[in-house]
Amino acid sequence: MDSNTSRRRQQAAIIWILAAVSLLLATGCLIIGSVDIPADQIWAVLTGGEIRRETWRVIIIETRLPMMITAAVAGAALSIAGLLLQTCFDNPLAGPSILGISTGASLGVAVVMLAGGSFLGAGWSQYAGSIAGALTGSAIVMLILLAFARVISSSVMILIIGVLVGYFASSAISLLNFFATQEGVHSYVIWGLGNFSGSSLGRTSVFALLTLPLIALSMLFVKPLNALLLGARYAESLGIDIASLRRRLLIISGTLTAFITAFCGPIGFIGLIVPHIARIALRTSNHAILLPATALTGTAIGLLCAFISAIPKSGGLIPINAITPIIGVPVIIYVILFRKRLHYFS
Repeated sequence: MDSNTSRRRQQAAIIWILAAVSLLLATGCLIIGSVDIPADQIWAVLTGGEIRRETWRVIIIETRLPMMITAAVAGAALSIAGLLLQTCFDNPLAGPSILGISTGASLGVAVVMLAGGSFLGAGWSQYAGSIAGALTGSAIVMLILLAFARVISSSVMILIIGVLVGYFASSAISLLNFFATQEGVHSYVIWGLGNFSGSSLGRTSVFALLTLPLIALSMLFVKPLNALLLGARYAESLGIDIASLRRRLLIISGTLTAFITAFCGPIGFIGLIVPHIARIALRTSNHAILLPATALTGTAIGLLCAFISAIPKSGGLIPINAITPIIGVPVIIYVILFRKRLHYFS
């Protein structure tokens, strides 16, 4: 057996393990909660069988199932967005939060919640306004990054500009908080902690329908992404328009980030660390393998965060942004210290 065949088998085994872990964590998200529900009753709810208490059906269908789906989809989407940005800018520390895209989306939501919340009311109108605000805010940041990318070739400088734009957006959010009502500030602060459990099954379905097609679309960029790994000149020699490719990658990653920010709040670290976890586990930078593996790893990480957040059975859920740094910081330190080991291609 040659080394390539052995490596492919190892990668296939890791992907199957990730799928099994994701399934176990999804099951855990349905079981763990403030109300103890027997596993057979959860299965009965999911399959349409008879249950002993109708309240259990409501808890599963309207709370735990939407949280599980949201965590899985958001984890995959943020991870794909991070991978696209890291390859696009050839920088292992690029990500939706680092480049300011997440903060721009948060600013758009802040404008809706703090400045225009009283006009939109609640329910679907506020959700639609939040989505529109997040898309607008992330689009503005993406346009700024694209404008600078036209005149600046250094990926490090683009990263710095993204950080500066993020600081500017954070300053604008602080001003909105200062002039907003106490109720508006409280709502925005709670939203900003990150939460996978804030949607009903209907809203979660809309979230999935908006997000999953973009994840599928990203899988079509395997060849140009692999070409970028070998350098911009090599990619151009293959007939790839680098500027156009960067625009499309930014649009996909920015839109994914906007949807997740609108529905779940600004979730940090997942988009930054998961691509590295997938690279380290699979020992490859080949996007034919890395894109689906990153999505699956992101699903597992998102479900893990949701599972941990629900472990305390009283006092509510732990904010997601209190969990992600615990996972993310060690990975980032590893990337900084051992960056050269992450350049695999097979």
